[in-house]
Amino acid sequence: MIWMLIGFLLVLLILAKVGWPMIMEAVTKRNQHISDSLMAAKEANEALAGIEAAKEKALAESQAEQIRIMNESQELKKQLIEEAKAQALAEAEKVMADAQLKIQKEQDEARAQIKAEVISLSVDIAEKLLQRELSNKDAQSRYIEEILKNNHPQIEA
Repeated sequence: MIWMLIGFLLVLLILAKVGWPMIMEAVTKRNQHISDSLMAAKEANEALAGIEAAKEKALAESQAEQIRIMNESQELKKQLIEEAKAQALAEAEKVMADAQLKIQKEQDEARAQIKAEVISLSVDIAEKLLQRELSNKDAQSRYIEEILKNNHPQIEA
């Protein structure tokens, strides 16, 4: 048992001088490697969080830009519609004014034609009356009515 104890102490002493520092160095290196890996993972998480925040910010900006562009396009649409309405209204007013002028001109021409026809008819009637006997007024009236009916059936005496 003493020899066993001496052997144990001797192995313990050799391990303490040679083995223990190597084991402690390996454990220290392993701890350092784990610590470095945890630090790199933490930095990667922070970088990822920064990238995520930048992505969210860019997404929000793009949505705001999209809304702005849609609002501008709707305003432009409204403006174009208003301009088209105004142009159509102006064109309609111009057409109406031209039509009224044309109608007035045709009415004036029709009146002038009717006036010329009435004058011509009056001259014809006067000429025929002078050619006939002027003594009988009843006969003259019947003759005027007959002339009017023969020349212009739409006129009733």
